[in-house]
Amino acid sequence: MSRTPRAKTAPLDETAKAIISQLQSDGRKSYSDIGKAIGLSEAAVRQRVQKLTESGILQIVAVTDPLQMGFNRQAMIGIRTNGDSRGLVEKLTEMREIDYVVLTAGSFDILVEVVCEDDDELIELLHSKIRTLPGVVETETFVYLKLHKQLYNWGTR
Repeated sequence: MSRTPRAKTAPLDETAKAIISQLQSDGRKSYSDIGKAIGLSEAAVRQRVQKLTESGILQIVAVTDPLQMGFNRQAMIGIRTNGDSRGLVEKLTEMREIDYVVLTAGSFDILVEVVCEDDDELIELLHSKIRTLPGVVETETFVYLKLHKQLYNWGTR
């Protein structure tokens, strides 16, 4: 799912925010339970969730612990490019090992987060896939030693 900021849309109403908040606390919560918590019928919640999902505002997924799934190496890679890096971003998004791609301003043009089975897979990804792409000038890899916090429940401020 691309999270590129789109043209400014109308702000979410309080009901939509309440639904999102309920799902962020428990993505498996039933529409009935959400409805009871916020004062809507199950059908109304179902309809609202469908609209939020279709519009791209909401995505409901299972979040796993990479270590428990056999992926023992995570890293953030800063990429410096020459020229227009938007085409490079598209190529990076196609790589299965990369789970996060962002075009940035600052000392790096692109940041990517990778999830690999081991160091050998990370080395292969860096040397055979990322660094060989046209436009890549330099990479800097930040290997994760221990992940202390990763949440997806920042709310709907």
